[in-house]
This record gives sequence, structure tokens and C-alpha cells, in this order.
Amino acid sequence: MRRLGDLEAEIMDRFWKWNRPATVREVVDDINQHRDIAYTTVTTVTTILFHKGYLTRAREGRIWVYRAAATREAYAAALMEDGLAAGEDRPAVLAAFVANLDESGRAALRTALRAAGRPAED
Repeated sequence: MRRLGDLEAEIMDRFWKWNRPATVREVVDDINQHRDIAYTTVTTVTTILFHKGYLTRAREGRIWVYRAAATREAYAAALMEDGLAAGEDRPAVLAAFVANLDESGRAALRTALRAAGRPAED
């Protein structure tokens, strides 16, 4: 899974935070509170995100209404899986990852392993 570009991430951030269907107009209006962006630019990138599978869409009258196809957490997990797959030695990649975690990260990992039904070894 490829990382999102800056504008793609900015658009997806709204869908993930809102957790509801939204129009391009809503996204543009929200982004324009912080910086100027053209409606056509957001339309183009939103359509690209739809074709890449990050968004779903449905017609409501004459407009498209978009929604995130998966959660932010699912996206982050897919990126992590790609990173893990990039190494030839999966245990070594995991060991390096865990070694770089601070205590709160290691605690979160232990919690996630317990939730997944696997023993969390320290």
C-alpha cells in the first residue's frame, strides 16, 4: 500500500474524523478554513481516492457523496504490514521495530497482542 500524498491525507483525515458521508463541497469548505484550495483540485483528488479504493461513493441527486472505505487504523496497519514485508527477515524487522518503541508503544503492543489472543511476552 502506497502512502497517501499530502492532499490525499488531508482529505482522508476529514473522512476519518467525521466518520460519515460527505460531499466534496464539505471537504473544500473545511480545508478553506485553514488555506485556500480550489474545488476542482479537491474533486480530482477525491475521485482519485475513490478509484484507489480509499473512498466509496453514492449518488444523492446530482452529486456524489463519499465515505472512507476503511478506518484510519486499517490504513495504518496496511502500511505497517508493507513495512514488515519490505525486510527479508521478518523477525529481525519486528525486533528492530519493537526496539524503537518507547514504553507507551511497548505497552500498546502488549495490549494489542492480548486483544488478539496471543501471549504478550516482555
